[in-house]
Amino acid sequence: MDLYDVMRTTAAVREFTDDPLPDEVLRTILDNARFAPSGGNRQGTRVLVVRDPELRQRLAELTIPGARRYTAQKAAGEGPWNPVFPTRLSDEEIAATEVPGFWTEPVLKAAVVLVVCVDLRAVAAVDQDLDRVGIIGGASVYPLVWNILLSARNEGFGGTITTMAVAEEPRVRELFGIPEDHAVAAVVPLGRPVKQLTKLSRVSVGELARQDRWDGASLS
Repeated sequence: MDLYDVMRTTAAVREFTDDPLPDEVLRTILDNARFAPSGGNRQGTRVLVVRDPELRQRLAELTIPGARRYTAQKAAGEGPWNPVFPTRLSDEEIAATEVPGFWTEPVLKAAVVLVVCVDLRAVAAVDQDLDRVGIIGGASVYPLVWNILLSARNEGFGGTITTMAVAEEPRVRELFGIPEDHAVAAVVPLGRPVKQLTKLSRVSVGELARQDRWDGASLS
């Protein structure tokens, strides 16, 4: 596929057919994705390829607490898990919230699930002393995650970046034997899409980009 076609049609895929994702295709996906940049080219990312049904069932269960809070906050008109505006909901209100199946079904039904981790010793978190949630460390892992999805799209497969299980990171580490000096960055279900979207909705370049300053003219 043309590069721009891949970029414009790589959607968040959560519904999969029963088609397998053969090891040789997965190796092709990862072989190309691994050329993503990382800070200092330290390449601290590692990928766990999870096919075992029992492990995936347990991983799906670890997705539920984070998804429960997300669902409850969204229903209450809040920004789920937002670091600027804390939730007004009580623990009891969150605990009473039903979790829709779409949160766990991709982990259970995808052909394969990737657990993407990053070695914190290889991360330059230059925002660690700022009075806000740190995001800079993600620069050393998320380009590779996105490359995985682009490469999967090129091979006729798809997936999505999920992060709800990260709310239970200590238990995820224990489940997979992940060292404590590694962070879980994403859980990525991959498989053959039930429906391949070819047109995505995004803001315009004029809305996306400003010239020189925050209040500068839009790049239209």
